[in-house]
Amino acid sequence: MDTTSGTITSTTRTLGRSGIEVSALGFGCWAIGGEHRAADGQPLGWGRVDDEESVRAVHRALDLGVTFFDTADCYGTGHSERILGRALGRRRDDVVVATKWGNVFDPDTRTLTGTDDTPEYARRALTASLRRLGTDHVDLYQFHLSDADPVRAAELRDQCEEFVREGLVRAYGWSTDDPGRAAVFAAGPHATAVQHRLNVLQDAPELLELCERSGLASVNRSPLAMGLLTGTRRGPLEPGDIRSRPPAWLPGFEGDGSGADPRWLERVEALREILTSDGRTPAQGALAWLWARSPRTVPIPGFRTVAQAEQNAGAIAKGPLTAGQSAEIGRLLGR
Repeated sequence: MDTTSGTITSTTRTLGRSGIEVSALGFGCWAIGGEHRAADGQPLGWGRVDDEESVRAVHRALDLGVTFFDTADCYGTGHSERILGRALGRRRDDVVVATKWGNVFDPDTRTLTGTDDTPEYARRALTASLRRLGTDHVDLYQFHLSDADPVRAAELRDQCEEFVREGLVRAYGWSTDDPGRAAVFAAGPHATAVQHRLNVLQDAPELLELCERSGLASVNRSPLAMGLLTGTRRGPLEPGDIRSRPPAWLPGFEGDGSGADPRWLERVEALREILTSDGRTPAQGALAWLWARSPRTVPIPGFRTVAQAEQNAGAIAKGPLTAGQSAEIGRLLGR
C-alpha cells in the first residue's frame, strides 16, 4: 500500500503523511464519556452510559478489526479517556489512540470551566491524558479549540513538535472546521491530520482539498450527522443529551428537545434507497459515502453499545459507495 497517498484497501487507510496505518473506520469515544456540561448547564455529553457496556463495545470493536480510537480529555471530563484506557489494557500497542486538549474542566462536577491555549497548559494536559489512558504516548494529539487564534496555534504546533521529539506524541493535528486554521498546523513536519465535520448531509470540500494538498488525513467527526443518518433518530431526547439543547454549531435538531428537525429527516429519507444498497443499514451507507468521497477520509462514528459497535464495524467489509451512487446522492441534494 502507498503510505503517502492515503489509498484505501478493503479495510485500512494511512493516517496522512505519518505512515501510521489505521482501520478504514475509527471509533469516536465522545459518547462513552457520559454526561458532562458547560458552566451554564448546557449538556455536552450524549446522556447516561453503562461503563461495563462501553468496555464490552471497545472489545468487540477490536475483535472486528477496528484499530483507531479517538477521544478527548474533556469527554466526560476525563471519563472517556479512563474507560478507553481500561478497555484497551494490554492491547494498547495494537491500536492507534487519538486524543485532544484545550478545554479546562472540573471532573468533580463534570463541568467544563473554560479553555487554555497556552503551550504550558498543553504539556499539563498531555501529562494528564497519558495518565488517564494508561500509556506512555499518544499516537495523534489534536488541538480541540476550533476557533483559536492562528498566531497562538503556531506556537502550539511548535510545542507539538517538541512532544514528538520527546517521544510523547507520534503525530498531531487540529480539530477545526476552518481550512485556514487547519493550514497553520499543516505546516508542521509531523502534522498528519485535521479532524472536521463531514457527512453526506454536510460536505467540506475546502478541507478535503487541504488534506489532499498537504498530505493530511481527514478524520471525520459527526459522520452520521449526530445520529440523523442512522435512520433511528426520532422522538424526544433525554435531558443529558447535547442534542436536547443543541448549541448553535449543532444543526438538525429542535431546540425544545423534541428530537430531529423534520426537514433534515426528509433529506435523509430521500437518500435511503442509495444508502441501504447492497444490504447496508443507513448508517453503513453513510460511512460508505465518506470512503467514496476521498481516499483520505477516516470516519469516527460514536458508540455506546456492543450492537452499535457491530453495526458500525460491519460497514468496513462492504466498502465505499460507487462513483455512480455518490453522484446520484449529489444530485438528490442539489450539489
